[in-house]
Amino acid sequence: MLIGNVGIDPDVRYYDQDQAVAQVRLATTERGYTLQNGTQVPDHTDWHTIIFYRSLAKVVEKYVHKGDKLYVEGRIRYRAYDDKKGQRRFVTEIYADNMELLSPKKSEQNTQSAPTMASEPAASSEQENDMPF
Repeated sequence: MLIGNVGIDPDVRYYDQDQAVAQVRLATTERGYTLQNGTQVPDHTDWHTIIFYRSLAKVVEKYVHKGDKLYVEGRIRYRAYDDKKGQRRFVTEIYADNMELLSPKKSEQNTQSAPTMASEPAASSEQENDMPF
């Protein structure tokens, strides 16, 4: 579970029969504090790569923007690859299962309200509906 701010607009790509995958960079910050002896411990920010699939990726494409605050639940995955120079690179990603938008709506003029909670539906034959999640 992570709560953080989106660093850049989502990168959304489509593949096989209108299936989507979205990637978001999420910043989580641990607030600084002062020790009893007066020593200042500064804020510490970590950046996470969050991957959304299928209908959840479409919700992210439509409603998530740079600066938005998100709550994300998911699974951590590690992978490795060799770059163009032959160097071994390691990647840590969060594969999102659920997402909640924590930022308030941008404007009241928008007639279409953003969903507050979205999750990847279980595989079923009733996936064809008007809900964005």
